[in-house]
Amino acid sequence: MKNYITKTNKAMMTRMIKTVLFVFTTVLFMQSCEDRLDLQPEDARLTADAAFEDPEAYQEFLGKLYAGISLSGQEGPSGSADLAGLDEGFSNYLRLYWKMQELTTDEALIAWNDGTIQDLHTQTWTAGNEFIRTMYSRIMYQVALCNEFLRQTTDSKLDGRGVDGDLRAEIQEYRAEARFMRALSYWHAMDLYANPPFVTEDDPIGAFLPPQIQRADLFNYVESELLDILDDLAEPNADPATYYGRADRAAAWMVLAKIYLNAEVYTGTSRYADVITYTNNIINAGYSIPDVPYFFSFLADNDSNGAQNEVIFTIPFDGLRTQAFGGMTFLTHAPVGGTMDPADFGINGGWFGIRTTPTFVEQFPGEENSLDGRELLYTDGQNKDIADVSTFTEGFAVAKFRNVDTLGNQGSDSSGDHTDIDFPMFRLADVYLMYAEAVLRGGGGSTSTAVDYINELRERAYGNTSGNISAGDLTLDFILDERSRELYWEAHRRTDLIRFNQFSSNGVWQWKGNVQQGTTTEAFRDVMPLPQTDLGINTNLEQNPGYN
Repeated sequence: MKNYITKTNKAMMTRMIKTVLFVFTTVLFMQSCEDRLDLQPEDARLTADAAFEDPEAYQEFLGKLYAGISLSGQEGPSGSADLAGLDEGFSNYLRLYWKMQELTTDEALIAWNDGTIQDLHTQTWTAGNEFIRTMYSRIMYQVALCNEFLRQTTDSKLDGRGVDGDLRAEIQEYRAEARFMRALSYWHAMDLYANPPFVTEDDPIGAFLPPQIQRADLFNYVESELLDILDDLAEPNADPATYYGRADRAAAWMVLAKIYLNAEVYTGTSRYADVITYTNNIINAGYSIPDVPYFFSFLADNDSNGAQNEVIFTIPFDGLRTQAFGGMTFLTHAPVGGTMDPADFGINGGWFGIRTTPTFVEQFPGEENSLDGRELLYTDGQNKDIADVSTFTEGFAVAKFRNVDTLGNQGSDSSGDHTDIDFPMFRLADVYLMYAEAVLRGGGGSTSTAVDYINELRERAYGNTSGNISAGDLTLDFILDERSRELYWEAHRRTDLIRFNQFSSNGVWQWKGNVQQGTTTEAFRDVMPLPQTDLGINTNLEQNPGYN
């Protein structure tokens, strides 16, 4: 069995979702947008207690919490969607989060003209943008799932069902993982929307309008949740046959390091010393930069080709068991078009969608001819400059994700639709870069150690020491560029640009501001708007500044 998530197959997902939809349909109604995102119970006769008569239901429910990032519904790749509104491909959590983090920046733009999708790259979105709205709804749905799992696994609930022994001990670990997944989604909400509605398992189910939480208060909540569950999570690098794709202690350390790195944005107070503490925890936990080429991390066998040794938390995909037109299916098909051969990417056809801007290309010395092995650009028939956003051949293509293994064999889905590439949400490379940035920002640590970490990444990129830097090269500008070279298209860029004050009112790239040469935009766009439809339902919510 490839990973934990694939154990939760589609039939298991269907049975499990019947348990959870009955319980929290009303809660989600109060947190979502009109009847387009309403959820209806599949079987109103089924009670939660009856569903949990099967001991496997606890693991199945936990599986749904993880699969909430990779899948969009119960049948896959389309049918019985979690959320009604956009189709299942468009409403996928990872696909939406990637768009928020990448299409809004210099790393990606898209040729398609679906609804308001072009407004993301031009930074001209409004509170009515359906992609921003559906990301918000997906986050709230994920939080509601986690809340309900926690409601159904309290000591009193387990006592009433006669749950004890090994199963009860397992459920305590599952509860810590559920709290991690909720903290992860609340971090995404804090980062994107600043002041979202806030609900926990202690809140009532029914006619309930969630209160709004302020960003600094949500920061404190996420921090306290992660600190509280550390001892209940598995040790880092636990048995991959059991824990691959699940959150362990290092995953919690990683989110802590992430929120501390951005704490000045979130709360107005820097926490760089804490970044040093938690990145050191991860670095000392046995992860390593593997002695394999950089591109191995984005192949169909990235769970077993050596690249997995640096992965701290991954979102697993399997071409046969996690079929969805979001996630890695999107990130493999959408960048392929023009003269690109789909067979080289292990797929049955390109979607002629996403590519990159000249600003990103210019991060690499020598651009498309760079000696830096992280430069995975496709240029045949592609123009570097983008005169027409809707034309796929305008802008260099990115050949980062490929549904083939290290020998060139296609992934497990013979149709070529769905991929086996796992999405590396958190990698050791990111930890090294965070450590170096925190050193430069006065968090303590060692400059020489930071240089060594960066050079370890660059030696993998160049295959030798020719790309190594010295202490004098280690500046904040260098770190921002190096993060782009190392982590592009891995859903970090928007957050990074905001931290460096380069997202809205400073940085410029082609078609930002909806002009070909690019221009600055209003600073309030560092925060996304709360959806107008939710404001109309929940009178406790106040719109973020600039969007009224």
